[in-house]
Amino acid sequence: MNITLEQAQAAVQAAHQKALEMGVKMNISVVDAGANLVAFARMDDAWLGSLDISMKKARTARYFDMPTGVIGSLSQPGGSLFGIEHSNDGLVTFPGGVPIKDGSGKVIGAIGVSGSAVEDDHAVAEAGMNAVAGK
Repeated sequence: MNITLEQAQAAVQAAHQKALEMGVKMNISVVDAGANLVAFARMDDAWLGSLDISMKKARTARYFDMPTGVIGSLSQPGGSLFGIEHSNDGLVTFPGGVPIKDGSGKVIGAIGVSGSAVEDDHAVAEAGMNAVAGK
């Protein structure tokens, strides 16, 4: 099963709302189970360079079905995934991408957010994920 357009838009809206509450300007990308872009929003004046990063965070989270920050922990020198960011035409291995699961726990897509500190990116991504997760 894939994330629906309605679910993807709900994730973008929730992430956008969280970003507004936090006072940060974000690029927000949602991909389906095949890592294809379903929904995207670029907040006014959000960094242009973060557009691509948000998409790569979403794809990375879906490719490996784990938060991008976890992949980052595993990809440090000496780690089991060292160098993985050079695969798949470039991955992003710092926080801001999280998988989205349905009610049965199956991954149906992922959200990636970029535009602020990675801790902010992750918080905004989680808000988007929580708007859809388990439904």
